[in-house]
Amino acid sequence: MPTKRMRNPDAITLLKEDHKKVKALLASLEKATERSADRRVKLLQQIESEVKVHATVEEEIFYPAFRDAVRKKEDRELYQEALEEHHVVDLVMPEVKDADPAGEVFAAKAKVLKELIEHHAEEEEKDMFKKARQAMEIEELRDLGARIEARKRELKSMGSPRLGQATGASRRAASPSAV
Repeated sequence: MPTKRMRNPDAITLLKEDHKKVKALLASLEKATERSADRRVKLLQQIESEVKVHATVEEEIFYPAFRDAVRKKEDRELYQEALEEHHVVDLVMPEVKDADPAGEVFAAKAKVLKELIEHHAEEEEKDMFKKARQAMEIEELRDLGARIEARKRELKSMGSPRLGQATGASRRAASPSAV
């Protein structure tokens, strides 16, 4: 009997699906040539949208739950590092967007963005997600998954108002007085 997709996927499963989708988009962007500037622009817009929605749900829902569930200082440090990695992506994304999509500089900046995002996703999957599975019950992870799905739907229906700006938690992590 064929397996149906889980009715209530857990948070980690959803976040890994996002990683897979963004990695595929980044690979397509890397392969897009200078002659396909329009394609580069469209792919970058898609990547930005996916990354902003993903970062928002992580920062608002998953990361705080992870931080509260783990007990070791080094595990809580993963939370801070993840926020800082989001912040770095927020800094690099406008640089890529501002580059001429038909130029070599665009390709170089896009490659750096790809490496940043892939490194971040790999660290989450290798370290944070494993520790989250140890620290949280499956029902809690499923509840977080339901919250993530609902928030993603909300962000996408609103046209993702946070696009083009740093996500709130990463700004706050960098500066407690930031709005």
